[in-house]
Amino acid sequence: MVQFNLLPNIKLEYVKARRTKYLVTFISIVVGGVAILVFAVSLFVVDVAQKKSLSDLNTDIGKYSKQLRGTKDLSEILTVQNQLNTLTALHDGKPAASRLFDYITQLTPAQASLNKLTVDFTGNTMSIGGTAPSLDTVSLYTDTLKATHYTTDKNTNQTAAFSNVVLTNFARDDKGATFTITLSFDPVIFQGTSAVTLIVPSTASADQTNVFQAGK
Repeated sequence: MVQFNLLPNIKLEYVKARRTKYLVTFISIVVGGVAILVFAVSLFVVDVAQKKSLSDLNTDIGKYSKQLRGTKDLSEILTVQNQLNTLTALHDGKPAASRLFDYITQLTPAQASLNKLTVDFTGNTMSIGGTAPSLDTVSLYTDTLKATHYTTDKNTNQTAAFSNVVLTNFARDDKGATFTITLSFDPVIFQGTSAVTLIVPSTASADQTNVFQAGK
């Protein structure tokens, strides 16, 4: 069977254009409807739901505020609570003074004996006084303090434990020598929140059991 196109080209273009127009119009209506719906939902959320949520929050705030104001001795309870909250920080911040004897035992040469030890944990300073058989031993003690380093469980880098080590007073007689050494210490070595290891030069004795002189 032979078919003939009886519609002229201009008629075909007109039909195609009209279809395109209907399609564009339909899409525009759909997009416009969706936009209106989104706007309506947004308006509902902002103007209705959000206002209700804020109103409920204000109501709850008022209710709980009234309950708190009705609590007996509220100010005293809050004061005690604040003090309890600071106890942990205060405990962590206090120096671990119990390490002092171990440090002195590691640092003091076997021939030296101490009869005075003053520690200022606020200024991070220390004064050490004692006796030794000779000034060489005193010099060894001073050099040991200057050369001592430390590491912690949080930092393995070696850091100088003491600074400003000065032999401020010394004397010698036929019985031996007396001395006083002053120094500054790194406060980290007494921090209770870290495990500290002193690295002491091998020239100092690490086996002292009676560093301090009895009865002095």
